[in-house]
Amino acid sequence: MEFTFSTVVVIIVVLYLLSSIKILAEYERGVIFRLGRLLQNAKGPGIILVFAPIDRMVRVSLRQEALEVPPQDIITRDNVTLKVNAVIFLRVIEPRKAVVEVSNYVYQTSQFAQTTLRSVLGEQELDELLAHRDKINLRLQSILDTHTAPWGVKVVNVEVKQVDLPESMLRAMAKQAEAEREKRSKIIHAEGEFSAAQRLVDASKLLATEPVSIQLRYLQTLTEIGVEKNTTVVFPVPVDFFSGIQKLLGKAEGDAVEPAARG
Repeated sequence: MEFTFSTVVVIIVVLYLLSSIKILAEYERGVIFRLGRLLQNAKGPGIILVFAPIDRMVRVSLRQEALEVPPQDIITRDNVTLKVNAVIFLRVIEPRKAVVEVSNYVYQTSQFAQTTLRSVLGEQELDELLAHRDKINLRLQSILDTHTAPWGVKVVNVEVKQVDLPESMLRAMAKQAEAEREKRSKIIHAEGEFSAAQRLVDASKLLATEPVSIQLRYLQTLTEIGVEKNTTVVFPVPVDFFSGIQKLLGKAEGDAVEPAARG
């Protein structure tokens, strides 16, 4: 009977020791409470002993986690209503603080993220929100990291994930973009006209130095017209020819009027 009782005791002790053995992965740490008091250092990774019910262990993962912030209704500084959601990347740096200082660091970070997202984006105008998203992300990260640092949690990165604009604003932005493209088109066309006019002025000055070159241009134009097999014949007449005729006619009229006046 005594041997049987001793055997039972040994079996119970062995089972108790086996149940006290805990294995923690490389990315895990065990925060131990002994008789309700927190031990100085977190345990792990590897094999550790947890003597229940004296000890109680809380597993904490050191891996980076992604936390999605639900869509938030935001009114920007220029009174535009938006729906914005974001994603937060965080990880635990000090397991003891993550267990003792806050009941649920993931939920707590989510709530801080929602309020911070509304307050920070509410201070921005729509153009700033769309054009300087990296700057806003850094500011959100800095604010959240300040809140989570006492819990031993590090906010690695914050990204504004999606910005939903109202239909009226999308139409207005499309009209603005169309007007901007039309403006650039007109400016480019005007610059082309100016460059062409400038080149024509330079060409006219060059041709004026050699009158024969104008005749050569006439002949080249006739050649180009002839290639198209047109029946119309164009005979170029210099403008100076008409001005000369006009001067001769004016002089003839003056000579005719002078004898009549004498008579």
